[in-house]
This record gives sequence, C-alpha cells and structure tokens, in this order.
Amino acid sequence: MSSEAPNDSETLAHVQTFWEERKPSSPIYQFLFDDIKLTYASKGVVRAQLPLTKNHVNTHGSIHGSVSATLIDWVGGMAIAAYDNRTKTGVSTDIHISYLSGAKDGDVIEIEGRTGKVGGSLAYTTATIWKLVEGKPGPIVATGSHTKYLC
Repeated sequence: MSSEAPNDSETLAHVQTFWEERKPSSPIYQFLFDDIKLTYASKGVVRAQLPLTKNHVNTHGSIHGSVSATLIDWVGGMAIAAYDNRTKTGVSTDIHISYLSGAKDGDVIEIEGRTGKVGGSLAYTTATIWKLVEGKPGPIVATGSHTKYLC
C-alpha cells in the first residue's frame, strides 16, 4: 500500500456518488452495507471500511461467508467505476473467494478492490478483506477475484 498513488479526491467523489445512486435499488446492499464508508480511491483501486454487526456474522459468531462474497462482488464493481469514472460496471461472470480467517461482531474490516484489466467486454478485479487491528490492516479475512462482463 505504501507505493501506490495518493488518494484521488475526484475519483473518490465519483465512486461515492456511484455507490449512493445504486444503493437504494439493492435491498441486500442496503441491509449489509448501510454503514460502509469509502476511504480511498485512485485509478482502478478503492478501499472501504465496514463495522461488523450481528447482521454480518454466522451462527459461530464470525463474518458470514456470504457477506465476504457480497463484499468481493461489491468492491469489484467499485474498482471498475474508479478505473475511468465509468457509470456502468457490468454483471458478474465469475467470482472466487478464499476464506482465510474470521472477524466478529464489533470488529471493523477494510475491503480493497483492484482492477487487473479492464477491456472492451470483460473486467478482472481482485479483492482483499482485512480485519483492522488498532486502525491498521491485520489478519486477512478473505481474498477473491471477480470477473465482470461489461455490458
């Protein structure tokens, strides 16, 4: 993270507007990500933080796998929007998640999405979810890759 571009206020504003315009039409995003906060954006990269609540955890008290999958889906679209300030980010064709550790109700997680390649019809993104420890990225909770058809 240290050698990346500085936070781009124009790109961050675009991604925040993109998110705010889409959130009302997605009940699942409203339910799970009402408190998500975008914190960083540059060309093809976004970061956000989410405080976990009882709505995000499974019966064992750890972040639910479906929440991690939805975050990877969401952040992939946000990274594509940040790539060139686009307003359409396509539809999912493939998503892959590796679950590495847990996070619980009360923890704050950080989600990062990065574009690998954005072409004419497909976009490839990667994502990482960390548990924050004393405000800094700690253990990786999950990683993923996401392919979207740009329609």
